Amino acid sequence: MTAPAPLQSVLSPAGRAADIIASLSWVMMLGAGVIFVGVMGLLAWAVARRADRQPVRTWVWVMGGGVLFPLAVLTALFTWSHSRTPGWLVPPPAGALIVSITARMWWWEVRYHHPGGGADITLANELHLPLGRPVWLGLNSSDVIHSFWVPALAGKMDVVPGRVNHLLVEATQAGVYRGQCAEYCGDQHARMALHVVAKPTVEFDRWLAAQARPAVSAASSDLLLRGQQAFLAQRCNACHSVRGVAEGARLGPDLTHVGSRLYLGAGTLLNQPGAMADWVAHIQALKPGARMPASQDMDPATLHALGAWLEHLQ
Repeated sequence: MTAPAPLQSVLSPAGRAADIIASLSWVMMLGAGVIFVGVMGLLAWAVARRADRQPVRTWVWVMGGGVLFPLAVLTALFTWSHSRTPGWLVPPPAGALIVSITARMWWWEVRYHHPGGGADITLANELHLPLGRPVWLGLNSSDVIHSFWVPALAGKMDVVPGRVNHLLVEATQAGVYRGQCAEYCGDQHARMALHVVAKPTVEFDRWLAAQARPAVSAASSDLLLRGQQAFLAQRCNACHSVRGVAEGARLGPDLTHVGSRLYLGAGTLLNQPGAMADWVAHIQALKPGARMPASQDMDPATLHALGAWLEHLQ
């Protein structure tokens, strides 16, 4: 499995809010460059004419003693940016997709409403969006202050315990975009990534319907059956849910369709053959401090079977 290279740049917008932020960034960078060149030009001119200081005094008066010119520039920038910034929305817009995101140390829980009215669909560290449809994100934290930031789609929004903040995003280009916790939250803050997959509406609806189904049967081979049995025998279900196999656990990510995700461990490992077993056996080496113990006492055959079963959950 090869995941596309995710984008994480304010200057590569793929959403309506990000377009506004990118245009503001370009105007501020180019404007700062023009002003810098102008000031350096005036400095060179003043040095060249240091015997005659009257022109320099004139320019000081024209610039308002360094007050009027900055005031005019900042006022114009504020007025222009304010006219392009959407107002704060209390309710979600009509037709918006509502998604709940809970920040945890150090991963993201993502919850969708079931399209058929059943229990919520839960996954981890991956947010799928339909192109051209507004998405209303409800952001909350289960432990400390985090911050949700996907530069290609929108601005940064803090995620605070005991409070739900909202962020409206709308993807305009298909692709995979990397998000990051932007507020220091502990040992593995740097490895708390989230990947956003923007796709056409038809593909999104097909994906959501697949996510709503329980895990695939393990009876297709002895290896997969042994892996499912290892999942239960090793008490993985004490922290992880797999719909149709073991449900109700909420301490760790829901693993119902973990084999279909692009990355493991909130962006730590590319989800490719063998990665599951490597993650289970060496998690504390790959992500020190993560709240999951490494299973180094599992025999190689059982570890291989468990990894194969988890990869099969797609």
